[in-house]
Amino acid sequence: MCSRYSLTLPPETVRAYFGYRDTPNFPARYNIAPTQDIAVICVDKEGNRIFRLMRWGLLPHFVKDPKAFPTLINARSEEVLSKPSFRNGMKWRRCLIPADGFYEWTGPKGGKRPFLLHPKHGKPIAFAGIYERWKDADGGHMDTVAILTCPANDVVAPLHDRMPVVLPPEHFAAWLDVQGTEGKDAVALLKSAPEDLFEAIELNPKINNSNLDEVGIQELLQGQLL
Repeated sequence: MCSRYSLTLPPETVRAYFGYRDTPNFPARYNIAPTQDIAVICVDKEGNRIFRLMRWGLLPHFVKDPKAFPTLINARSEEVLSKPSFRNGMKWRRCLIPADGFYEWTGPKGGKRPFLLHPKHGKPIAFAGIYERWKDADGGHMDTVAILTCPANDVVAPLHDRMPVVLPPEHFAAWLDVQGTEGKDAVALLKSAPEDLFEAIELNPKINNSNLDEVGIQELLQGQLL
């Protein structure tokens, strides 16, 4: 499961890590939420990595009315080739989603405790994603994307049984190459993150408000680790 995440590192750091040619100057995002436009790395027809903005919440091509269709922010990696909503994206439109952490919650309703899952190395991370270009009846279009998930590793499991798939840099090329890497081979790349990648840090509950996205929103709760 991934319903909120962050990308706060400088644009030049993200660009160097993902190797795209564009030079976008995007702001730090501390509390990225579904239906918002998010940073996505895909490839053009020549195979060059490019930076794009897409709406977080996949709309398959067969959707007639987006308002009547559920918001598909995640796709289970085990089902991504069998589900009609995800199958074409997995075969032909794979992407990387830059991040530097994601959030999970634990506890009873009304008393949820938020945790930041932060990579110990302090570098960017890449969520595996799939995207679609949805077109309306008038010829307009919208690029939409979903984050792939897998079973949680031991660090994330106390908070949730799922986690976003994090691809290491050595798998970027194979994942993005939809011509050279067939869907079944791409699925084999979708594994839980190493146990030593993340640490879970409890945050102040103000992060629970998805409308807040500002410096200081990642305030630690007495620096508590899970």
